[in-house]
Amino acid sequence: MTDPDVPAPAPAASAVATRRGDDGTTGLLFGGDRIAKDDVRTEAYGTIDEAVAALGLARAQLGLKDRLGTLAPGFGDLPDLILRLQRELFVAAAELATEPSAWDRQREGVSRVSASMVDGLDAALRDAEAHITMPTEFVVPGETPTSAAIELARTIVRRAERRAVTLSSEGLIPGPHLLPYLNRLADLLWVLARAAEQAESRSAPPSRPDRRRAAASRRDS
Repeated sequence: MTDPDVPAPAPAASAVATRRGDDGTTGLLFGGDRIAKDDVRTEAYGTIDEAVAALGLARAQLGLKDRLGTLAPGFGDLPDLILRLQRELFVAAAELATEPSAWDRQREGVSRVSASMVDGLDAALRDAEAHITMPTEFVVPGETPTSAAIELARTIVRRAERRAVTLSSEGLIPGPHLLPYLNRLADLLWVLARAAEQAESRSAPPSRPDRRRAAASRRDS
């Protein structure tokens, strides 16, 4: 039994839970005033955080294939590329999470998206396109677990881009390369999803059913 006259020990301090956000606010990079957790800036870099996690799901799936000895030829350096993209998204998030008064403290390629990061996406896009057969119409995601995870990341990046456009209209994006980076990244992820499918000798179904096949099925029924 515990002695009612002896106060209970204080809960152990947590390295993660600072409790400063219990009031619905969060801090920005390099300090400055705290902002609401539903601020447009928080929405933008929080959405990028979601994209990083979705890409982690794709990378984990590739790692599972590798461990099981079933990694199909053609995947190449896809796990390394995805890891690179995850790290670059941290840079994009840092740019969005900086108070305007601290923009001069940002560093290209570290806390602000650089032109070379956009160029790197263009190069990866050209390389990926050279190794796949491009679909001729919209496709339905979900043909393989890896491609589905990459597609999920793509749609999240598009949402982050929309949030960033709102910020840009309010003058809250310091550099000129963030929007092109997010736009190009979404394009690259679409191509990488097709590459992941084709590396397993699969292809995503078209968004519209084959009308000739549907007509033949009706005739046979």
